[in-house]
Amino acid sequence: MQYAQLGRTGATVSRLVLGTMNFGPHTSEEDSFAIMDRALEQGVTFVDTANVYGGKDHRGRTEEIVGRWLARTGKRDEIVLATKVFGEMGPGKNDRGLSALNIRRAVDASLRRLQTDHIDLYQMHHVDRSAPWEEIWQAMDLLVAQGKISYVGSSNFAGWHIAQANETASRRGSLRLVSEQSLYNLLSRSIELEVLPAAEHYGLGVIPWSPLSGGKLGGRREDGVRRRAADRRHDPADLTEQLERWETFCEERDLTPGQAALAWLLHRPGVLGPIIGPRTMEQLDSAIEAVDIVLSEEDLAALDEIFPGPGGPAPEAYAW
Repeated sequence: MQYAQLGRTGATVSRLVLGTMNFGPHTSEEDSFAIMDRALEQGVTFVDTANVYGGKDHRGRTEEIVGRWLARTGKRDEIVLATKVFGEMGPGKNDRGLSALNIRRAVDASLRRLQTDHIDLYQMHHVDRSAPWEEIWQAMDLLVAQGKISYVGSSNFAGWHIAQANETASRRGSLRLVSEQSLYNLLSRSIELEVLPAAEHYGLGVIPWSPLSGGKLGGRREDGVRRRAADRRHDPADLTEQLERWETFCEERDLTPGQAALAWLLHRPGVLGPIIGPRTMEQLDSAIEAVDIVLSEEDLAALDEIFPGPGGPAPEAYAW
């Protein structure tokens, strides 16, 4: 396993992040425990969840599964634990968002479900346009002072949201954001325009989610059928030629598509580590092997031809 600093902090985390969104809805508690055991054995020390994970009718279930695993193993101090706040958790008007009121309630609820007294990385799952940044940071600073959280991260922020959040935090003397969790993969490279430059400027570690684009970059199944995902950010009908070139690229280098997609992200400047969300032990083992894959400059150039990015950071990418 490879390790890196969590943004500009002194904390060290694994460069693969164990995502837990499938735990509960798609993976049984017993299998989830086994996956977390194996991940830790293989050196994956960064575990990511969210208060809303668990399925539409059982939000919070995933945190509960992680909490029972922590209680069973007694290995809380061996991992860096991350969760998120924003999503709707109840019928009340204040049961969602980033108001100080909801942040206070949500963190206490997450701590109970996770069976721990602190969260290492508390992430804003989305921008709350109705909550002033001063209010958000007042609430987060209080949680840090109380020892309930160590660091604050963001997720799904635009570059200017990262700037707003950090400039407000600086005026307050707060530590500021330390990470940004964004959609990023070979098919979705728009964060290269502004999010990656903003993250680099402010010292945030970037944590890509959906590294396989919902499965589309995972190659063909054993029956020869190309995987189709529920993710409709790209129309699969428009990707046939591109994905065929991708699969040929992987075959010529004796790489599995899923591993190659993860390896590409691990080679990207500013990327801390992608989130892997295994449903099975086999998927976990395959993902962990991606850490050892080395892509040459020629390989990276070939991938840029197959999956062109925006061409660089803004504004040069579209202005000159």
